[in-house]
Amino acid sequence: MAAAFTRRRVNFYGPRHSGSLAVILALPTVLAVLALIFISAPHLTTRYLEPLHESYAHVWVQFCSVILALSGVEAIANLTGVMKLDKGSTVATPSVGREAAKAIWPVAVEVVIATALLGWAMLSMNPNRTVQLWGNTYPMREALNLRSEDMLRFISEYFGGISFGPIFGQAFGWVVGIVFFMLLLSAANTAIVAMIGLLYMMTRDQEMPRQFMRLNRHGVPLIPLLIAIGLPVIVIITTRNFTALAGLYAIGVVGAITVNLGSCCFNRVLPIKMHYRVLFGVTFGILFLVEITLAHTKPDALFFVLCVIGVGLAVRAWTLKRRGFTTVMVPQRVAEMVTHDLAITMQSELAEGQKIMVAARGINPVLNFALDEAKLRNATLCVLFVKEIAVFYAGGPTTVGRARWQDDPEANAIMSLMLKLGAERGVCVLPVYAVSEDAATTILDLSATMGVDFLMIGATQRTALANLLSGSVATNVAQQLPESIRLVIYG
Repeated sequence: MAAAFTRRRVNFYGPRHSGSLAVILALPTVLAVLALIFISAPHLTTRYLEPLHESYAHVWVQFCSVILALSGVEAIANLTGVMKLDKGSTVATPSVGREAAKAIWPVAVEVVIATALLGWAMLSMNPNRTVQLWGNTYPMREALNLRSEDMLRFISEYFGGISFGPIFGQAFGWVVGIVFFMLLLSAANTAIVAMIGLLYMMTRDQEMPRQFMRLNRHGVPLIPLLIAIGLPVIVIITTRNFTALAGLYAIGVVGAITVNLGSCCFNRVLPIKMHYRVLFGVTFGILFLVEITLAHTKPDALFFVLCVIGVGLAVRAWTLKRRGFTTVMVPQRVAEMVTHDLAITMQSELAEGQKIMVAARGINPVLNFALDEAKLRNATLCVLFVKEIAVFYAGGPTTVGRARWQDDPEANAIMSLMLKLGAERGVCVLPVYAVSEDAATTILDLSATMGVDFLMIGATQRTALANLLSGSVATNVAQQLPESIRLVIYG
């Protein structure tokens, strides 16, 4: 209770002061770990190692029970949002790899190397010796079980006593115990700060009651502060079991990391390289199995998580209902239409100086539609007539001489009419005439060469047999037309 009151007083002034406390405690912790490794290193041995007595399933459960070592990595991951950006990185495309590496590598070294050495030191303690605990004598194996909750202090007393005498061992044990007691307070404080920030951000996203936005005179959210402090106190009072409390913390930490890794792995929008994505996926699979194991072997932790999730979702639903928000179910095709590019897609494209090309195959309604669009957009109308020839020359493609539309009766009729109608409507009409073996290819080439913005083609009236034998011009054009040119098929 006194520790909870202290944490409340520290966080009452904001995370900057609690962060300074964590930085101050970091140096004594590092020194204590190094001193403990230095004292126990001469006594490390494999003499007392024994073959595996339990099944692999039991060892897996034990591994899941010590997964709390990941809490340090998770704490660093929560701070990436406030780290200094890397050189060349911007707010739009943030990258904090260099700064994050400076924080993650020391934690990773401590988790892997320091934990392994200290575990080896515990296994190097002579199991044939007896130990005085609380005025009684216990065998070493039983003493290890009794001191499991303060094992680092017990290791300090044991190896300190062997190296420099029992008085030094007791004093060194007290020092290590106090240092790690303060470190645990700092770790708990990190969780409190994270919970305050989470509740505040959810309130800003209008997913929690607006009363959670109320700040004290130091700018700290008042109600989230009370919840973050009060909830652990209630858990401690109701459980009165440190091991059960560690299980509650473990299932939360592992669950948070699992969700983050799974989101990074399966979200294809994130610009992540494939080998990183595979690494995220493998780690996600392992931690998912750990989470399932914790939920199966620690029913109290599972019940606690379900209660927290249930209460949180209930408060969120009540808040959204009070604010007038509702959830609408729409088909996937409708949801895909509403994208972040919708505003850009629906912008007006009316601009002067555009070019419209209409491919004519006779006097048909598409010509009148093209004139109306050119008038509306104040654009130049290119009337294209392609004279198709179907002659095969064994020597290869032919080079057709320069042709004039005035010499083609059908083209002359169309062009003369369009020039007359264009003059009447105030539209600039530009006749384009070509002779080709492949009308679709010619239309594509001329559209790209002249830089038109819109290409209009009348719907074909040919029979299905004719389309099968010669192919549809509109289909061929649509398959190869550049994306910068809009295709309009009228009819």
